[in-house]
Amino acid sequence: MSNPTIPPFHVAVPVDDIAAARRFYGEVLGCPEGRSDTHWIDFNLFGHQFVVHYKPKNEQVALHHNPVDGHQVPVPHYGVVLAWEQWEALAERLRAQQIQFVIEPYIRFQGQVGEQATMFFLDPAGNALEFKAFKDISQLFAK
Repeated sequence: MSNPTIPPFHVAVPVDDIAAARRFYGEVLGCPEGRSDTHWIDFNLFGHQFVVHYKPKNEQVALHHNPVDGHQVPVPHYGVVLAWEQWEALAERLRAQQIQFVIEPYIRFQGQVGEQATMFFLDPAGNALEFKAFKDISQLFAK
């Protein structure tokens, strides 16, 4: 599901349990698995190279939150901008998997420039993910 006009990004994130990450990204999110080793796994995250790397749990690291639209947005976070229909399907998939949302799926700027759907949730290692979609993708950077 990649867009040939946009180069795929590569991002690597720390996880403290490779098996839990494999289940979450592979089964819950439905990302095909690529190469792997005992301490890392490549996933195809909607056409992008997403890699989980083992890192022992660090108790002192905690997410920061910033207020946005009356919600507490976790920082840092990462994700992918999807087509509207893909976003809706992913939201339903996550609900069916009983994923606990940090911020439930909702529509921002409804009826305005930059109208977008967004949702936030955590992976098993506590990494925050945001997936979003725009009614009009040309407004991705609109003010």
